Amino acid sequence: MGLLSKLALLPLTPVSGVIWLAEQIEQQARAEWDEIGSVRHELNELVAMHERGELSDDELAAAEDELIGRLDPATGEQADIS
Repeated sequence: MGLLSKLALLPLTPVSGVIWLAEQIEQQARAEWDEIGSVRHELNELVAMHERGELSDDELAAAEDELIGRLDPATGEQADIS
């Protein structure tokens, strides 16, 4: 890219930075949404196994705690996924 092209596009530099930031935020949000969907699916499977008698109440509670803990491993807090 020549010097004149760089000078002509210089006013658009902040816009390209904002676009890049928006793309990064979208990518992170999609990754988190996919994780929530995965946890919901696994929780549904656990409940079905419990209803079929394959898991005890204690086993179900432990497995649920582990899955919910995956949603926010940094703090270990349980997030509301409903």
